[in-house]
Amino acid sequence: MTDWPEHEHQKVAWRSTSRRGNRDDRTLSEITVSLPPHIASLDVPPPPPREILRARYETEELEHVAGDILGPLAGFLIRMESVASSRIEHLDASTTAFARALGGLKENSSAVSMVSAGRAITALISASETSIDLDEILHAHELLMRDDPDERSYAGRVRDVQNWIGGSHFSPRNALYLPPPPELVPDYLTDLLLFANRDDVDPVAQAAIVHAQFESIHPFTDGNGRIGRALIGAVLRRRDVTPATVLPVASALAADTDHYFGLLTAYRRGDADAIVTDVALCVEVAAREARRTARSFIRYSDAWRHVVGLRAGSATESILDVLVGLPVFTAEQLTAHTGLRERAVYRAIEQLQESRIITEVTNRKRDRVYAVTDVLDEFDDLDERIRSRITRLRAAT
Repeated sequence: MTDWPEHEHQKVAWRSTSRRGNRDDRTLSEITVSLPPHIASLDVPPPPPREILRARYETEELEHVAGDILGPLAGFLIRMESVASSRIEHLDASTTAFARALGGLKENSSAVSMVSAGRAITALISASETSIDLDEILHAHELLMRDDPDERSYAGRVRDVQNWIGGSHFSPRNALYLPPPPELVPDYLTDLLLFANRDDVDPVAQAAIVHAQFESIHPFTDGNGRIGRALIGAVLRRRDVTPATVLPVASALAADTDHYFGLLTAYRRGDADAIVTDVALCVEVAAREARRTARSFIRYSDAWRHVVGLRAGSATESILDVLVGLPVFTAEQLTAHTGLRERAVYRAIEQLQESRIITEVTNRKRDRVYAVTDVLDEFDDLDERIRSRITRLRAAT
């Protein structure tokens, strides 16, 4: 793909609509925007076979090993992806804060944004099993941004203004990247979706190029990175590479954000090989480490039974069977999920707390939120394993 077309550039008029910024911001009259190539019908040469084969092998093994816990594992991995993707956008929160946000607490805005990202990723990937269309992308963006006080008016809407990356906050002066002007965005998105729904391109290469092209179009005023990374999972789902799971590829991309942004810059200069090869490596590492998490999940139920010392048929034993799939919950949610009596659920919660299988992540008397300790710990551990492994592999290449 060394002959992939690079972005062209065009000078357009600019007029500031704000009185904020310094004199240079207010008097800026001309900017140079980037014009990505149209890619719908471009020939895509085969990507590096070794990296692609490794990525496909690891994804197939993941779903084979996960077996009966694919549902709970998929939910866990979506949460992983939402957190890592948000961190790339400098939205960070502790695992406990994220658990609180999952339980409905809105005390930490970054954690709430991570939960919104999870909803967006879930919606987009679930809707992409047969095709990827603009309505679903817009719906995912609406889920992502509707609770953002600064951006909710643009939630689910393609931008009608010029945006930019880097430089001044008040004008495109000294911007690192200027996407195409807003009037061209609909046509670029139509072209992108035609490419995203092709079946004659290697799926991993397709996912990488769709992501890079989407980031280059930058069709929203905010949230482009998180929706763009979700499109990697959407393409892999549509092409049946990950029919039941979602890979935490963002954890691998977030291991070195300078490297990641460098890949996007290289793509804009006509080098698609770099991001295709790197995304293949990210898919491989994310799938391999997620497989280790799946094995841990399989062992949890028996380990918890050993710790608690349960009698067969008890309410607590019934609850243990659902904890992996419900790692953050309230007593009311657990009651609804299991169908057990409320009194039995509260007794089981007390027993599980005493055994340190679950922990309360709120400090209040009503509407308490609980989290499964092992799953919470695995959250941080999986992210660290992915970041460490991808860093070592990149250094070796």
